[in-house]
Amino acid sequence: MLTIDINKKRLTRIMCSQHVTPYLREEVAALGFEIQDEDYAGVHIGATLPDCMRLNLHLRTALHVMWLLKRFRCPSPKALYRHTASFAWEELIPNDSYFTVTSNVDHPKITNSMYPNLVLKDAIVDRIAKRTGARPDSGSDRSGVVIHLYWADDRAWIYLNTNGRRLADRGYRKMPHTAPMQETLAAAVVMAAGYDGGLPLVNPMCGSGTLAIEAALIATGRAPGLLRTNYSFMHTKLHDEDAWRTIRNETRKQGRSQPPPPIVASDIDPRALVAARKNALTAGVEQLIEFVECDFAETPMPEQPGVVILNPEYGERLGERATLEPVYARIGDFLKQRCRGWKGYVFTGNRDLSKRIGLRASRRILFMNAKIECRLLEYELYQGSLER
Repeated sequence: MLTIDINKKRLTRIMCSQHVTPYLREEVAALGFEIQDEDYAGVHIGATLPDCMRLNLHLRTALHVMWLLKRFRCPSPKALYRHTASFAWEELIPNDSYFTVTSNVDHPKITNSMYPNLVLKDAIVDRIAKRTGARPDSGSDRSGVVIHLYWADDRAWIYLNTNGRRLADRGYRKMPHTAPMQETLAAAVVMAAGYDGGLPLVNPMCGSGTLAIEAALIATGRAPGLLRTNYSFMHTKLHDEDAWRTIRNETRKQGRSQPPPPIVASDIDPRALVAARKNALTAGVEQLIEFVECDFAETPMPEQPGVVILNPEYGERLGERATLEPVYARIGDFLKQRCRGWKGYVFTGNRDLSKRIGLRASRRILFMNAKIECRLLEYELYQGSLER
């Protein structure tokens, strides 16, 4: 008799980037789940394994969906091994498969961050070998089953990372171009701008097109997880391929059939537009985005006002900042002169340069782009006169 019930609700931690929790919470609640707890980088819910499958398909701003397998008091590595080895891993991981262990450890006795991974891996392999007579392989490539350890002080939680590689890796960005924005961050930025597909969206300086592509996926109601073909849960012994196929088919039917209002993406660099078009084609939304090669200030604007989002360079080195000062000033001119009646947004990680825009932001929304503290600046671009 199996001891792991896939239809039993277990504590599930859904992780996201720092400051993205409000948008993740909104998504999870819209899918009908009750938020039990939340913090700066995720939310907790109760979910079955089939629930986790749905979450992997639908969530735009999440990085990982962690299904709790075991939690226990853990004062030492010996306790970690003992408790891990008592779990029925032979019911989860095939003995001829491949798995990966990841961890987040905050314990005063642990100075080597890789040591807990080794202890956990050994406990899993030893248990499976003892029960089945064969040992699965393990390594750092997250292409198979992924097990995650969270160990803080004397408490430990072991999860099945149901997605494996982060959900930001949608699978459509075949040509990333220069310093692309992570897909989950782009989705959060578009959501923070209040975009839901009901109005036009314009994205000058589009780069590899991530903001425009995520906007098109939102506008059409297409689940971003449908673009992926590999998830960690698919490699477990718990996986039901028929149930997974049913969930995917139901998800495909939930998209909107009507095309959204115009989505325009422009860039002066022809190489960026080649990458953006290729990525949009892979994502299945190329026909929904008008790509234009031009200076950002010459981007064609639809007649109906909507949302305009720019993501200029931040200029991390002093010389770059000097070069970018007139660019940010021109962004202000573009918003004032070409975007009256629109809601304007500038995503930047440089406060000094943002002052060159010369407009008063109505909101400043905090995000992290990798290790850079960034803000999405919102500008109400009224039809009347604007204060410089």
